[in-house]
Amino acid sequence: RDGGAGPALSAAPRRAQVFTTVVDTFLEKLVAAGSYERFVNCYRCFYKLQPQLTRSIYDQFITQLQASIKEEIQEVKNEGNLEELFSSLDKIVEEAKDREEPAWRPSGIPEEDVRSTMVPYLLKHRSYLSRVLKEKEEENRKVAESVLMGRDKIVELQQLIQARHQAWQ
Repeated sequence: RDGGAGPALSAAPRRAQVFTTVVDTFLEKLVAAGSYERFVNCYRCFYKLQPQLTRSIYDQFITQLQASIKEEIQEVKNEGNLEELFSSLDKIVEEAKDREEPAWRPSGIPEEDVRSTMVPYLLKHRSYLSRVLKEKEEENRKVAESVLMGRDKIVELQQLIQARHQAWQ
């Protein structure tokens, strides 16, 4: 791969293109498997009587077979919305290239899968709650000190009032 992202992206074939290439290769191999020689071997008596007609029938058969298969595959692509799904999959793969952590894969054991997903989340949540608890405890300590100072102030003021009240009498 090149250092630049542009050339590497355009050089990589998209899944829709790969699918089309696979279908075309399949059709080529199918036609090769059903070669004219094999066709002639199956219909040897007919070929001996009319070789040009046999060739014409073979060509029509192969042409119609290819057209039928291409039409069927196109129908599957349309019904399954494969072009859009391939494009969406290409986008997902591109976005995942920059990820540092590996994608999650199930192990097949539900308890382990849940544990592997939930434990990091719960540990993170636990540390968050611990931090919030410490902050609230500190806040409560300050409020308690303030209340005690307020009570002391009230006692002082009550004593001062009492002393002035006695001095006045």
